Amino acid sequence: MAMRYDAIILGAGGAGLLAAATAGQAGAQVLVIDHADKPGKKILISGGGRCNFTNKDTLPGCYLSENRHFAKSALSRYTQWDFLALVERYGIAWHEKTLGQLFCDGSARQIVAMLLEECRRGAVDIRLSTNIGEISHADGRFYVAGAEAPQLVIATGGASIPKMGATGRAYAIAKQFGLGVVPPRPALVPFTLGDEDNAFRAISGVSCPAVAHVGSVSFAEAVLFTHKGLSGPAILQVSSYWQPGQEVSLTLIADAAAKLRAAKQRMPRAHLKAALSELLPNRLAETLADRFGIETELGNTADAALDRIAQTLTHLPFRPTGTEGFAKAEVTAGGISTADLSSKTMESRTVPGLYAIGEAVDVTGWLGGYNFQWAWSSGVAAGQAIAARAALQEKAE
Repeated sequence: MAMRYDAIILGAGGAGLLAAATAGQAGAQVLVIDHADKPGKKILISGGGRCNFTNKDTLPGCYLSENRHFAKSALSRYTQWDFLALVERYGIAWHEKTLGQLFCDGSARQIVAMLLEECRRGAVDIRLSTNIGEISHADGRFYVAGAEAPQLVIATGGASIPKMGATGRAYAIAKQFGLGVVPPRPALVPFTLGDEDNAFRAISGVSCPAVAHVGSVSFAEAVLFTHKGLSGPAILQVSSYWQPGQEVSLTLIADAAAKLRAAKQRMPRAHLKAALSELLPNRLAETLADRFGIETELGNTADAALDRIAQTLTHLPFRPTGTEGFAKAEVTAGGISTADLSSKTMESRTVPGLYAIGEAVDVTGWLGGYNFQWAWSSGVAAGQAIAARAALQEKAE
């Protein structure tokens, strides 16, 4: 005979664990199932093992979705400050890095331990190393892995980082119950470059501050040249907005024209590489100088020629051949369509008791803790709704 619960949550990641804890502490009987042998695997590897658990600058505009308004409700009802208060309640020391990113001083294991303790306080059952298998639905109840419940939560994440156990199972479950799926694609992912950009691939390991542009979107952070192409925070950010065939450009030197003319006045006998080396890493300066092919000393180089070089330095174009795919993507863009979900409860509009949360949903945050905050906010929204429905059911019985 199947074990009976108020809700079954598929996935012991951040969203699933906080949803379970929220519902459990409000009185619901909750089971969490995961095929992995450890909970919170993606949490453990995030932020270099220190978990960038939220961003103090979180706003709905920091998220991509076919419905750009969908995330507003959950984010406003469980904010970054709410999660930070939970972290502080557990005495977890934290610090802010660049651009509002909050990290543990110690280890990401502290965040997982906190979530598990919250689940314990809610008397949540957690089954690891358990195959979800087939899911059936009859008479308003869901049947999974020898358990049954009137509520089921899809919290199995996206398709990114398959070596951590990502399977994309969420999309198959969604389709089984008639929910739409926005085609998943790698996001926060490095670009690959073709042979025409071999000179830049040859300076693998070089990093510098820059502004990366895709269409009308731009991000100012570090850019890293790799043996495959382009990476670094600025590149990862714009990758979420990039479409195949689209150009990516870099602003390597702001006000480049004025700076090159000033260098010409200051060191007229120097060559272009020397001027660029004052502003950029040496290997990048050398690569660019070779590309521009200016052999004359700066004092003998026409201002018009320097202006053309400056134009390239403020708009250095690349045409990526693709990305490094889900294997290297930090998150998945696309996912279960928000058109089929309530923004308040994360419940399906057509299948009562079915929810989807976290990365499984077509809501994708910027780099820097935004995706964890979506996991927390959407998890709490579903957890509250689960508890409310369970209480009504108990009252009706």
